[in-house]
Amino acid sequence: MVDTFQRIKEHKLVAVIRGAKGEEVLSIARALHKGGIYILEITADTPKVDVLIRNLNQEFGDQMIVGAGTVLDPETARTAIMAGARFIFSPTVNVETIRLTKRYGVVSIPGALTPTEILTAYEHGADLIKVFPAGIMGPSYLKDIHGPLPHIPLMPTGGVDLSNVRQYFENGAVAAGLGSALVNTKQLINPDALKGITEKAQQFVEAIKDV
Repeated sequence: MVDTFQRIKEHKLVAVIRGAKGEEVLSIARALHKGGIYILEITADTPKVDVLIRNLNQEFGDQMIVGAGTVLDPETARTAIMAGARFIFSPTVNVETIRLTKRYGVVSIPGALTPTEILTAYEHGADLIKVFPAGIMGPSYLKDIHGPLPHIPLMPTGGVDLSNVRQYFENGAVAAGLGSALVNTKQLINPDALKGITEKAQQFVEAIKDV
């Protein structure tokens, strides 16, 4: 099995699919893959998320790294891991969720905002810290955090878009989570929308090229 953490750092961009219908997820994933996005998070509140994770893994194999997001507790983490999730995203620091995730050898990415939360999550075994919500603080905040905590890998999520994604990486990010700025599931998911997702993915990839 490929090293999930290394793949995240290599490809840098993680697409977050929230609120999509089950039958839409595979089409969205194909559009993202075509556009050069190879890391995909499906939020755990998506109906039948375990089935979706299995189907995505079967479709893409190692061409796409699939994980679960919005995981609030160890029970949900275990369900996602049993379905084949390669990483677990959380919006908060839940120590038991981190421990269970690491127990199964899966990449742990809890969400934290303050320096204390970020350090606490890392000290309890998190591989990567999702700085969330990043948008309210902006790219300069990441630089301020990276200064005293340069050893902790940071991944801004929430409010990351084409106008600021490169600056986040220039300020120390090792990866970035892309939500509605990349995949807006509130719009009708039709062939035109899927084409737009592929084009937007290509724009994000180009924006951080050689960063």
